[in-house]
Amino acid sequence: MSEITVTPAIKASIIAESLPYIKRFHGKTVVVKYGGNAMTEERLQKSFAHDIVLLKLIGLNPIVVHGGGPQIDTALKRLGKEGTFIQGMRVTDADTMEVVEWVLGGQVQQDIVMMINQAGGKAIGLTGKDGGLIQAQKKLMPNKENPEQPLDIGYVGEITSIDPAVIKAIIEDQFIPVISPIGFNYEENAVYNINADLVAGKIAEVLMAEKLLLMTNIPGVLDKEGNLLRRLSTSTIDALFADGTITGGMMPKIASALEAAHTGVNSVHIVDGRVPHCLLLEILTNEGVGTMITA
Repeated sequence: MSEITVTPAIKASIIAESLPYIKRFHGKTVVVKYGGNAMTEERLQKSFAHDIVLLKLIGLNPIVVHGGGPQIDTALKRLGKEGTFIQGMRVTDADTMEVVEWVLGGQVQQDIVMMINQAGGKAIGLTGKDGGLIQAQKKLMPNKENPEQPLDIGYVGEITSIDPAVIKAIIEDQFIPVISPIGFNYEENAVYNINADLVAGKIAEVLMAEKLLLMTNIPGVLDKEGNLLRRLSTSTIDALFADGTITGGMMPKIASALEAAHTGVNSVHIVDGRVPHCLLLEILTNEGVGTMITA
């Protein structure tokens, strides 16, 4: 397949198109939940790292919150364990929590930090334990069969508070925070696995971010016929939950998006992480690559 030739005039036109967005978002905070294929395919990893560095260089403040489901599953299989999920949340016993903390706070986080640094940025890795960033407590899931007895899925946490001081300090020093979704409860001396979409959403809320971008492996939110829904409001989303259009792993993404939109984040975008440079396309061009959710 022959390469497409892009003339200098077209390149200049593309750069010029981004100018209004650069002016509009200069100095603004953008929280990106990084996951899916973009974490596992080399060309998409490089694309993501370059996007993050470029956003920083043109004056935005990108904050990366990462997942790591496939990497956790791989590590568990090596130990002879299978990952199980309830309502999109990973069931996490004590042994699984050890693997989660090692994979997310160690292997995955440092790989992302290294990628961003190799692309010319300055990234620093954090977990929720650093600087008291993420306080958490055990999360109990609703039980449809017996509402009076919620489901205990182990060391899965829900956020009780976010202290953004360490993030702000890193940003002011021109570094890029890379955050693993691990929370801590000092009273219980317990560590909790938290859904990365929910962590990204809560951090975006606390920092009053301009945008929250949730990367996924599909084009965005799809209707029952598989068509992309480019823009959604809270009332529309309620109907999609009610008729079963939104299910499984999309549920925590949408829940995070809704809460962020309600609490001050200007716009939330569920973007297709399989598209190279999807972050630049969504933030700096007229054409988005996913679903935008607003309050």
